[in-house]
Amino acid sequence: MAATRHTPTRGDWLAKILAGTLLGFTFAIGCSGVFVHLVLRLDLATKAQLAMWMVVPIWLGVLSACFAVRDAHAVWLRLGLANLAVFALLIVANQL
Repeated sequence: MAATRHTPTRGDWLAKILAGTLLGFTFAIGCSGVFVHLVLRLDLATKAQLAMWMVVPIWLGVLSACFAVRDAHAVWLRLGLANLAVFALLIVANQL
C-alpha cells in the first residue's frame, strides 16, 4: 500500500485567527458606529437594532476573509489600517 501524502498546515493560521478575531471585532464595532451616525432617516429603535445586529456578520466576514490573504503580517497590517480608517471616519461623523 502506498503511503498517503500529507500536506502540512501553514504555521500562521493562529496569527490570522487572532487578527480576524481582535481587529475584525473592533472593525465591526467601528462600522456599526459609523452606521449609527450617518443614517439619519431611521428612528432610534430601528437604528439601534440594525447597528447591533450588523456587528456579527461584518465580524465573521472579516474573519473569513483573513484566510484569503497569504501572509499573516499582511492581515494584521490591512486590518490595522482598516481600523484606523473606520475610527477616523467615526470621529469625523461624530463632529457632524
